[in-house]
Amino acid sequence: MDRKAQDAAFDDALAYLKDLTKFGFNFGLDRITELLRRLGDPHRKKRPAFIHIGGTNGKGSTSVMTAAVLQAAGHRVGLFTSPHLHCYTERTRINGQPIPKATMAALIAELRPHLEAMVAGGFEHPTEFEVWTALSLLYFDRQAVDVVVLEVGLGGAIDSTNVVTPIVACITNVSFDHMDYLGTTLPEIAAVKAGIVKAGVPLVTASDDAAVLAVLLEKARSVGAPIIQVVRRGPRLTSATPVKWYPVTARGRAGILVEGRLGFYGPFTPPLSGKHQQVNLATAVAVLEAAKEKGFDWRPDHLEAGLRQVIWPGRLERIGPFLLDGAHNVAGALSLAASLREEGAGKHVFVLGMLADKERERVVDILAPLADAIVVTRPNSPRAGEWQALASLAARRCDRVTVVPDIGEALKTAWLLTQGPEKADGEGPAPIVVTGSLYMVAEARGMILSHECNRRFDEK
Repeated sequence: MDRKAQDAAFDDALAYLKDLTKFGFNFGLDRITELLRRLGDPHRKKRPAFIHIGGTNGKGSTSVMTAAVLQAAGHRVGLFTSPHLHCYTERTRINGQPIPKATMAALIAELRPHLEAMVAGGFEHPTEFEVWTALSLLYFDRQAVDVVVLEVGLGGAIDSTNVVTPIVACITNVSFDHMDYLGTTLPEIAAVKAGIVKAGVPLVTASDDAAVLAVLLEKARSVGAPIIQVVRRGPRLTSATPVKWYPVTARGRAGILVEGRLGFYGPFTPPLSGKHQQVNLATAVAVLEAAKEKGFDWRPDHLEAGLRQVIWPGRLERIGPFLLDGAHNVAGALSLAASLREEGAGKHVFVLGMLADKERERVVDILAPLADAIVVTRPNSPRAGEWQALASLAARRCDRVTVVPDIGEALKTAWLLTQGPEKADGEGPAPIVVTGSLYMVAEARGMILSHECNRRFDEK
């Protein structure tokens, strides 16, 4: 197949996947289980093994760090994350490389007859995420992957990734997000996320919330799963084995030392920006120790080598005058605000776009005190809803609020707002913060990196 035909096949496959979004969120394991059965149950074989990582925040960063260290140790590692930033294939990787577009297109073509047969047989049509989960599990199996780091999509108990029996499970933390689907209290949300806890499978958690820990402990006890708690301060489960981490200064930067169950590690600096990445790194170490006990060996030098390779775009990422962060809930906004205060660059111009189902008012309350101006824009998602309502919320806390629907024009507007007299100390303006939705951050990032966007900023 020539390049043009390959591109056409990929475009068709991508259009097919995007069309599946019409089925929306439809939780449950019946459809994914049946689809995988028709594909030969690729997730039930001796290899690959699975590391299942859930939680409200930090699960993507923890997944990426875990996968990088295992790869540095010589294992063939699959990584499943969502959503993507620029290309759908980013969601499914082997040793850091996205699934080839031609392979993705071929697998979609292979799955389509099974999907049609399922519907003809009385099943509801699998959702977009279910189809991609099945495709990825089939791909990992055929590519002889040793271990897959599998990030939960949403929740846990009835998320399509929960068909696997992992060698280790992880719930990074539990906070408020997706309340329409998961519940309105932390114990309710924790109960859904605890659905990934399996009999005899070690559970790693960095939660320090007493109500959340009570739910996780009860679930672990009920199925006989040992708990490993990553701790710095806050309540500690007496029945859990602790992995302790300590903030230190490493190479002139804030770092950590980890006192694990199998040894001491560090001091080292987290490869990703933000103090919240310290606990994510400690959590990854705890997960890696549990994986080591299951036969996936690594050494401290692999830990350091793997972390040096970690790249996770759109998470406190600095590109030129912009700082991009996918914070989209209260906990994420708190982490972002803490990082901005630590940087000490003064007030910022924000480009802010949020989905309608998020706690927009609380996020604005957290970020607005750090804003000199806020440019509200529309995330490119069907879930954007009444996105303009964010402007009225922002206007209560910030005197300068502008509404610019087009993301590219919003970036330009924000950039122009920063053009003025230099600070008294000679420094330029504080970075423009682009945040509120990973969908919006992804589109903005693509524009910022493109020559077209650079030309826009040059035009005054």
